Amino acid sequence: MRKFLVVSIPIITLIFFILIMLSGSILKNPLGNNDNFPFSINTIIEDVNAQHWEKAYEDTEKLDLTWNKIIKRVQFSSERDEINALSVSIARLKGAIIARDKASALMEINEAFEHWNGLGR
Repeated sequence: MRKFLVVSIPIITLIFFILIMLSGSILKNPLGNNDNFPFSINTIIEDVNAQHWEKAYEDTEKLDLTWNKIIKRVQFSSERDEINALSVSIARLKGAIIARDKASALMEINEAFEHWNGLGR
């Protein structure tokens, strides 16, 4: 019995950690209505293209809240650099929207989306 426990506990622990590290692509998917990152990005793109800057800023704030919820789920399974880069892209997006710069806002939102696609690979 002792030998079984000595062998099985490390194996079960390793399997558990491997499952956590490979779960990034699953955990980044929306679990509810208020954490759909791709939908939020598309909404901001529409707002920026229509130059509805106040609505775009509100939607960017919602995107930031959504991202903060998702970080808690993917922090153990994604690279820290990708998480930080996505956070920086959202911050730059806010600045571009405050400046009402359509070109910069679209560049930052597309960069944020690329970082999103890179999470969990």
